[in-house]
Parts: sequence; C-alpha cells; structure tokens
Amino acid sequence: MFAKEEYLMRLNKTKQKMMEHGIEVLLIANPSNMYYLTGYNAWSFYVYQMLIVIIDEDQPLWIGREMDAPSAVATTWLDEHHIIPYPDEFVQSTIKHPMDFVANILSEIGQGNRKIGLEMDSFYFTAMSYERIIQGLPYAEFKNLSTLVNWVRLIKSEKEIQCMKKAAKILENAMNAAYHSVDIGVRENDVVAAINQAQISGTMDYGGDYTSIVPMIPTNENTASPHLTWTDRRYRYGDFMTIEIAGCYRRYHTPMARTMAIGKAPKKVTDLAKVVIEGIETTLEAIKPGMTAEEVENIWAKTIAKHGYYKDSRLGYSIGLSYPPDWGEHTVSFRKGDRTILQPNMTFHLMPGIWMDDYGVEITESIRVTEKGCEVFANVPRDVFIKKPSNISTMTLQNEDQVGS
Repeated sequence: MFAKEEYLMRLNKTKQKMMEHGIEVLLIANPSNMYYLTGYNAWSFYVYQMLIVIIDEDQPLWIGREMDAPSAVATTWLDEHHIIPYPDEFVQSTIKHPMDFVANILSEIGQGNRKIGLEMDSFYFTAMSYERIIQGLPYAEFKNLSTLVNWVRLIKSEKEIQCMKKAAKILENAMNAAYHSVDIGVRENDVVAAINQAQISGTMDYGGDYTSIVPMIPTNENTASPHLTWTDRRYRYGDFMTIEIAGCYRRYHTPMARTMAIGKAPKKVTDLAKVVIEGIETTLEAIKPGMTAEEVENIWAKTIAKHGYYKDSRLGYSIGLSYPPDWGEHTVSFRKGDRTILQPNMTFHLMPGIWMDDYGVEITESIRVTEKGCEVFANVPRDVFIKKPSNISTMTLQNEDQVGS
C-alpha cells in the first residue's frame, strides 16, 4: 500500500516516542496501529494478535494465529523471520492463551526483563491478556502506553491524504445513495443496503472498503439518540432522519452526517438546522494551524449560544485509518481542556450535532487542516435535504398539516 520508506519513517517516529517514555519494547494490539507500521490488513482481530516493536531491532515482530500468517506475508513489508504464528490450540482455549505464547517468545529472544509498553486501553487487549502477559514476564517492567502510535499517526502524509480524498468521493456516492433510496414505503434496512452497496462499489476508478462503523440512520424522535442504527420499519410522509456514514478507502475514513426529511420537515428541525449550519460554517472559516483544539470548540459554542443553544458533548475528533468498532483515532478532541495545537495535515471529523429531548440535527464534515486554514474532504450540501416522495396517496397526506409543528 505504502512505500517501505514510509513504513520505516513511521517506525522511527514510534521508536522516538518510545525513548521519550523510557520503554524498550512496545506491544501493539490495535489493528489500526499494526496496519500503520506494517501494512498488515486482515479480518483477524477477533482473535489475539500482536505486533512487537523492539527499540534496537530493524523490524517489528508480528505474532498471530497460524492461519493468518500468510496474510502477514501478503500484506506487510516484514521478512519471514519476523512473522511468528501460534498454533490453533491457543485459539479460544480455556487452558492456553496467546499472550502465553507472546511472553515465551519475548523471553526466548532476551526481551523478558526489559521496560515494556502496553496498549492497555485498546479494544483488543483484554484484562486476561494483561494478566497472562505479566504472569509470563515476571521480570519485565510494564507501562501503559495505549495511544503512543495513535499520536504518531496524527499528522498525515500526502499519500494518506490522498487515501482520505478517495474515501470522500466514496462518501459522496454513499450519501447520494441514501438520499435517492429513502422514500415512502421503503424500509430502513433497504436504505442501509443501498448505502453499503455504494460504499463497497466506490467509484469507476477505485473500489471502497468496509467502514469501521455501520450506517446510523435514526428517524423522528429517535434522532435524539444519534447512535441508533436501523430497523425494518417503512418510511412515511413527514419522517425526518439523521444519516451518519463514512467512505472508506484502504482503511482510511471520511465520515459525514446529514439531516433529511420526506416531503416536509418539521419547523423545529429546520430551525435547529439553521443554527447548526451557522455554527459549522463559522467554525470552518476560523480553523487554522496554530489554534488549539479547545479554541475550535469555543468558536462553535459562542456561535450557537447567540441562539440560546449549548452542546455538552465534544465538537469533533481526529480521524484517519481505522478498524471496527470506531473510526476515531482516540487522540485529539475539540472540547474544553484539549490544548493540542493544530498543524497542517491533521484530519478531523467536525461533529456539530445538537440533540434535544425528542429530536436532533446532525450536519458534520471531515476536514483537513491546511497551511493557512482548513478544507472539507467531501462536497455535499449542508441544508436539510427534502426528499420529494415518488408515491403519494391521499391517505399518506391526511396528516400532513401536523408535520410542520
């Protein structure tokens, strides 16, 4: 995917961070970080696997399930001596554990008494993993470094930016698929099917990848709960919904949310959307390198406060490459107290949704910080999209007068 030289540069930056934290070995369970440093890419993260970066070794070690070793050969720049499979008897065993195998390997190669960093807050490193690794390496000194590589990933290379731009084109197609497929009588799950088809089909020039989060398309009062997914309910005239999806290319994501309605949107939704749009456009105009993350949130907060609104959740977060269950990088957040200084080629999901007790509006953008400001990755109008129904009956419209309340 990337040139070997770029992987080596990433590895060197990771080792610099390791030295700053005083560790000699880093155990990486997060598949996003494995991919970033080696290119390893397979749906194998449902079993235990580990990438081991040793401060004085030229290549990391990949340790994983025996049947997944060919995937490491196929996708990484590592040589065969740095790809170590464990037998299937370690898989979901009540006796043996893959971290026993990892600990034994580290001991055998003379790394059992070193200072070791762990991704203890990773989705993929369990309490049992921690228990078995410390039992297996009683003379090692451990330190929690859950997001060390995540922070190395924060500033993107030009090749990474190109991946995100391709993901954005896929995102545009997927959002258009949502707009076109929503209609009276259509089931929510069929809209999701259309979105998924567009996400994977990509463009005529390149295909898409699976996204780390499934489409989230809550309807009506459920828009107050932005992380609901879908049902098999059929849409009706006057329904309104938020749609949060992403495009993905070679594991790089560009998320977006939009709000739409069928036939007519409630006035409360369109009124709130105007506030959100003013807030996001004012914030986008202000973002530039040198600002802190909390300054970005403050601009948004002041803008919506003029209209009497307050958002207590963060305004956005860093994005890039990712695997399920999340497309965020788990580093910078646009919120009070985050004083991270923005730099060119940092990338974020600017997430200015406002959720009330019984409805919500989401209109978001994936952005890149540039040398002088910022730019959005995808081009989709921000206004509430009103879908003109293709099939309207008298019964459909009988309660139309209540829709705008």
